[in-house]
Formats: sequence, structure tokens, C-alpha cells
Amino acid sequence: MLIACGPPGGTRNIGLFTYFMDNGDGLHLAYSRDGYQWKPLKNGATFLQPSVGSKLMRDPSMFQDFDGMFHLVWTTGWEDKGFGYASSKDLIKWSEQRFIPVNEKLKALNTWAPEIFYERKNKQYYIIYSSTIPGLFPETNDNDSEKNHRLYSVTTRDFVTFSEPKLFFNPEFNCIDGTLLAANNKLYLIFKDERMGMKTLRISTAENIDARWSVPSEPITKLNWIEGPSAIRLGDSWMIYFDHYKDNQYYGALRSQDLKQWEDVSTQTSFPKGMRHGSVLRISKTILDGLLKQ
Repeated sequence: MLIACGPPGGTRNIGLFTYFMDNGDGLHLAYSRDGYQWKPLKNGATFLQPSVGSKLMRDPSMFQDFDGMFHLVWTTGWEDKGFGYASSKDLIKWSEQRFIPVNEKLKALNTWAPEIFYERKNKQYYIIYSSTIPGLFPETNDNDSEKNHRLYSVTTRDFVTFSEPKLFFNPEFNCIDGTLLAANNKLYLIFKDERMGMKTLRISTAENIDARWSVPSEPITKLNWIEGPSAIRLGDSWMIYFDHYKDNQYYGALRSQDLKQWEDVSTQTSFPKGMRHGSVLRISKTILDGLLKQ
């Protein structure tokens, strides 16, 4: 049985993957009943085409709230100072898209890979994203790259009013693509080590979202050139999906029973051809039935 992180309520045991193709053509969806075999919906066509910012849709991250509304955020461009937002009740009809300019005051070079996380205690959403702020962290500037990323966040309760952005995570090196997983009464932050010679995944933990993050783990896999992690619980195990984006691009997965030791199970999985990274969640059969009619 597929069990994914998300709000309780109803029977949501169908896996749904949000993803993009090429350079960011729009929202694609795939589904799975077991978390291993993923099939494209709508014959692989887009469900939503981008119209805000630089009009790309990369790194789509989705969350379904307690009233059944799906909230979607995404990267709108390589150098935009904000991210895109839209909502839907059925993933077929969508609200008007909005550009959320969270990084204008910070004069950031980019706003990449926004990820939605709902914090139940304070009943608010965190949008966590990667940015380079010119002049910050000069001790880790990389001569081989113009970017020197850290993870930042904004909060919202209604996706209308957003807090001022603040630094969310600084491992004291260049990092992107942070995603949060709640397990074992703590939070796990899975992220990409963006340094040259690394380009792989590490994990930090914290007792709660406002607590101090632990020293990052060693790389959880020997693979390099992977990014865009997303995680679900699968029976008595956990799965991290990743995008291997260079030299034979493919989607793969790591599996663990303790969130410490990870086994590469990519050969046991299948994904839509050309799929690029997004997020994974669970949906009800009713929602899937509507999608299958498209």
C-alpha cells in the first residue's frame, strides 16, 4: 500500500507525481498504485501551461489541504525573483495563475524549486526554495559557478499574504532542492549538495521546523548528478525519488527502512520517458478517476 506524506482525511492511497518536461513546458501528472510503476496521465500532455514570470514551469510542488484544494507552486524562470502559484479542486480546472515576488527586496539572482510543506502545529504553509543573494556567504563562492545557493523560506496561511523571506537552511556550502519529510517525531530535510564534485543528496534533521538543523549526513548514495528529491512512505519503508539529470538522464529511487541506510532500487521502478523532477503526494480514487477521463 502506498502511504505518502500529506494531510489526513479520506482514503488517499493513489500516488500522484507532478513533473515537467524539457525546459519547463507545463504541469504533467503521473500516477502509481504501488509507488514503483508510474504511468503518465492524459497521454503525457500538460494539465496546466505556464503564463506568469518568464513563463516556464519547472519543479512543480503540490499539496492538498484539509478542504480538498490542491495548491501548486513552481519555478517560473531561471532568473526570476519569485515563483508561480495556482490552485484547483480537481487538477483539471485551475485558478488564474499568480506570480509571487518573494525575492524582489533581496535582489536575488534566482528563485528555484519552491516546495510546499504544511506545518500542523502553527497551521501554516512553508514555501522553501533555493536562491543566491549577491554578497552573502563569500567564503563559499565557487569559481566554477556564478551561483552560491542557500535555502530560504516564506510562510503563508492562505496563499494570498506571505511573510518576508528568511534564511531557512545554511549547511555552510552551496545547496539547492530542499524537501521536508516528517517522520519519527522529527523533520528530515533532504537536499542536493550543489558543490562541484558532489552534485548528490544529503539529509539533515531537526526536532521541529524552528529548531536547529543537524550537521548534514554523508551522501546517502554514491550517485552523482542527481537532484530534485521527493519522498514518500511505502509500507514499512521510505522512498526518495530523484532525477539523474546528466549523462543518460533517468528517474530513479532510493529505499530505506530506517532513513539512514539507502538502497538504490531504480531498476525496480519505471517512470514516464523524459520526466523531470517535481513532487509526490497521494490522492483519492475519486480524483484519479476524474484524471483518467482526460
